[in-house]
Amino acid sequence: MTPDDLLNYGLNELGIICSDSQIQSFMIYLSELKKWNRTYNITALRTDEDIIIKHFLDSLLYLRALPEGKIKLADIGTGGGFPGIPLKIIRPDMELALVEPARKKASFLRHIVRMIDLTEVSVLQNKIEHMEETFHNYFDLIVTRATFNIEEFLDMSCPFLNDSGRLVISKGPKAEDELKQFTSTDSSSSPVEKSLVLKLPFSDAQRHIIILKC
Repeated sequence: MTPDDLLNYGLNELGIICSDSQIQSFMIYLSELKKWNRTYNITALRTDEDIIIKHFLDSLLYLRALPEGKIKLADIGTGGGFPGIPLKIIRPDMELALVEPARKKASFLRHIVRMIDLTEVSVLQNKIEHMEETFHNYFDLIVTRATFNIEEFLDMSCPFLNDSGRLVISKGPKAEDELKQFTSTDSSSSPVEKSLVLKLPFSDAQRHIIILKC
């Protein structure tokens, strides 16, 4: 199966309709990521199959948590651009901030944004806790695939979320253990608004997409 066939099958399984130009953007992304990986180790994943399934399709699970309409979204600890860039390819109307402290990864992000001609995307080479005050209360949605625990994510990200905004984090099979600490509180005071259990295409892996309020 060719990379674009694999991507198309995965998108169909997720119920996502893509244009030919969007598929082409993903294929350019794939090619450039592999090229930069040879020198800069942007991601530990190396094969077309792993990158498409475990980066592209895994990132697109977050679409289930995105509200309709134009939004301002920040991706914290984005690394090679996940989940932010795949989400931007599918939802080009959003304003996206990619927050990544590592210089080489930030350079790659700027490169790929130019290569696939994404607009309204900023690359912020910083940790979220050191971001400028102009971003306080700014974002509608803050997402991450980084390995923060929920409390860390809340503490770091809430100052940058607007009053009606939400945080979204992805967790693996141990998510229920981490969520237990919040089950003893009443629903009005718990930061957990919703937890979606989704299957990753081409695998038996499940992801818990957890939506949080501050």
